[in-house]
Amino acid sequence: MERLDKAALNALQPPEFRNESSLASTLKTLLFFTALMITAPIGLYFTTKSYLFEGAFGMSNRDSYFYAAIVAVVAVHVVLALFVYVAWNEGSRQWREGKQD
Repeated sequence: MERLDKAALNALQPPEFRNESSLASTLKTLLFFTALMITAPIGLYFTTKSYLFEGAFGMSNRDSYFYAAIVAVVAVHVVLALFVYVAWNEGSRQWREGKQD
């Protein structure tokens, strides 16, 4: 019976984190890209619509909506690609460090 109780207690305990700084680094990266995913497309949409397409190119209001939306969609994809790149490099670095232990 004691053996069963020890196994149950071990199952209830949270897993040990190998490195608290790697968890904090991962969280910082995630929060940074979350903020970038929200602000970059919205900021680029309104900036390109008013200053670039309507101001510099002299497009109509209707056309500038369309092209500014394209810029915002491209910005979302660029931020997503950067996140995948950074996460891949960070994960492979942690894997290499863990493998050397």
